[in-house]
Amino acid sequence: MASVQIDDLHLKLGSNPVLNGVSLELADGECVALLGPSGCGKTTTLRAVAGFVHADRGQVRFDGRAVDALPPYRRKVGLVFQDYALFPHMTVAENVGYGLRMRSRPRAEIAVAVSEALARVELAGFESRLPTQLSGGQRQRVALARAIVIQPDVLLLDEPLGALDRKLRDGMQVELKRLQRELGITTLIVTHDQEEALSLSNRVAVMFAGQIAAIDTPAALYRRPPRADVMAFLGRANFVAARIGSQGWRAGIDTPLGTRLYAQPADPARAPAPGDAAQLAIRPEHVQVRSAEPDTARGEFSAKVGDLIYRGALAEVLLHAQPPGPGSSPITLSADLPADGLTMGRGDTVAVRLPDEHCLIFQENVA
Repeated sequence: MASVQIDDLHLKLGSNPVLNGVSLELADGECVALLGPSGCGKTTTLRAVAGFVHADRGQVRFDGRAVDALPPYRRKVGLVFQDYALFPHMTVAENVGYGLRMRSRPRAEIAVAVSEALARVELAGFESRLPTQLSGGQRQRVALARAIVIQPDVLLLDEPLGALDRKLRDGMQVELKRLQRELGITTLIVTHDQEEALSLSNRVAVMFAGQIAAIDTPAALYRRPPRADVMAFLGRANFVAARIGSQGWRAGIDTPLGTRLYAQPADPARAPAPGDAAQLAIRPEHVQVRSAEPDTARGEFSAKVGDLIYRGALAEVLLHAQPPGPGSSPITLSADLPADGLTMGRGDTVAVRLPDEHCLIFQENVA
């Protein structure tokens, strides 16, 4: 296994910058997810680690050794593509053993290694099947077996579950996490799926416009993102236009919701000053609602219930502040309504509270 150092990668395609100073370190055995919207540079970063593209500037190192001059087959990386890239005319065993044959390993050694790899992905007995005889989840497992059979130092997964339906994707997330933990392979996952990134990785790196905007553990990045655009991309969030009160953010924030709210700066080193324009942000699951007159001393405000959107165990409720302030937008509540003892219908009036311990203040707008 190996640690990976990605140092200040820059890359342009024509006049268009694709990577703009990407730096990232993966510890030996760590799993890091590169998360971001389409076109942000995450797949290009992975391909630079694999050796399929070469940066204009910067360096990729494995265990401190530069690998930029090495072709992909000499970097000892395993790569899994979104579309699996299996050879349709080869059996499962032949697909899995392909990398070992290209490395001129003895036939008997290949047979043993293929058998062990298929057992790890729970496909023992599928050796003679063709890819067309497999389900999507089984083809994904074959692609994984082909990647790990060469015993790579680094495993690279490019949108590995993107072609699967929700049920298969949930199951494969569990399998991927188990495999990575058992094998201890340093793993870089590229994905645009927030849930996938949070569930699979030790750390998540969020990318925008060819740069890494933030990196931290999944829990820390979700609970306390350093930037407004990171919070908006990593899960659902409510944003309320605000202005820091005359006594500073600790004394309250004026908002269009008809009440003074309280929050903590997302970046304590950049606490806003009195009078600054800002944004207050809170996750939908942290919004509190009760069927009563609002208690303004507790920071509650009155709201009218709008649309209710059921999402299985949880429901999302749009809450419109009453009276609506200038520029105010609905607040989204996410809750298990029966369990919370609430019965709400469209048009009902409720008291809403945004707990200060869950509110963050950002000075920049959402990208």
